[in-house]
Amino acid sequence: MRILIAPDKFKGSLGAREVAENIAEGLRSVLTGAEIVILPMADGGEGTAAAICEAANGCWHKGEVHDAYGRLVTARFATVEGDRTAVLEASEAIGLCRIPAEKRDPMRASSFGAGELLLHAVRSGARKVIMGLGGSATNDCGFGLARALGFRFLDENEIELRGPVSDLLKLARIYRPALRDWPEMIAAVDVQNPLLGAGGATQVFGSQKGASPKELEVLERALTRLADVVVAETGIDQREVAGAGAAGGLGFGLLSFVSATLRPGFEIVSDYGGLEDAVRWADIVITGEGRLDAQTLAGKAPAGVAILARKHGKRCYAIVGSATPDSLALFDRVVQLAVPPITIDQAIKDAAPLLQSRATALAVSWLGPPAQPAA
Repeated sequence: MRILIAPDKFKGSLGAREVAENIAEGLRSVLTGAEIVILPMADGGEGTAAAICEAANGCWHKGEVHDAYGRLVTARFATVEGDRTAVLEASEAIGLCRIPAEKRDPMRASSFGAGELLLHAVRSGARKVIMGLGGSATNDCGFGLARALGFRFLDENEIELRGPVSDLLKLARIYRPALRDWPEMIAAVDVQNPLLGAGGATQVFGSQKGASPKELEVLERALTRLADVVVAETGIDQREVAGAGAAGGLGFGLLSFVSATLRPGFEIVSDYGGLEDAVRWADIVITGEGRLDAQTLAGKAPAGVAILARKHGKRCYAIVGSATPDSLALFDRVVQLAVPPITIDQAIKDAAPLLQSRATALAVSWLGPPAQPAA
């Protein structure tokens, strides 16, 4: 039996490789002769750089940047393909993971540090840069990132805007520096939201980042003003591009300020990892993530793995922390860690042993009931 294990991370608990290794250990306790291949996955959020770096045998670099609230932190990025390509994650600098839930404030959170991390990658000599956009604490449409790159945002009196996102309501003109010898930019997105409106960055994700209903209104107006000025100055309107709303509008910012191409992060990671070939090889595919829900079906890694498995006629199982009923259809079976009496908090704390035990039980189910003795 040949088994491919290709999960995403369990956010707040285990990385994708740790998840896969624990599943493999549980399977091996029963399926002693199975051939098992581990392929950690990601979709543009946290873990994207690690998955690509591992798959492409890359190396890591570190640099000092500012987090979403201006505190100096150390962030890392990877280089692959003989250092010709740099891979980084916006969340390394400006991630929600760096901000306690009770202190989140997207009105003052800035993407400036993501711009600093991008500059570190460019200065490494890379000719292509892949930036994963998932997990950001910001909702500033790349206002901060662009300032880190030398862009200046001016009001009608030519006074530079350097403050909170609400300053964009006064935006009249954008000064664009000459970005000489700039590498090819690819933004890896894990959502398909446009910039504005009911399905946009602010309305869908702003409250998760700490915005009140009144602040959501201000943020929407601020992003609208920035987009209006960009369109007026360039003649190009990219507000409706799928993924423009990723990372609080950072997708739109990268499109507008550095001519990035937006691609689904899952596609990029699976290309580097050779996922489709691995699915062809396997008899059974196992994926998973911390929470399986409706968003999973809109471009997250487990859905992509399951779609490839279906394409090649392979059974696909998901082992997850928890799941909602609307997320089950793509999989032959979904196994959850957080099943009463086990709470979600307990599942996060004890993810490793629970993954092993759930994988063992899944393997036993494949073997069928024991043979009955002859009468």
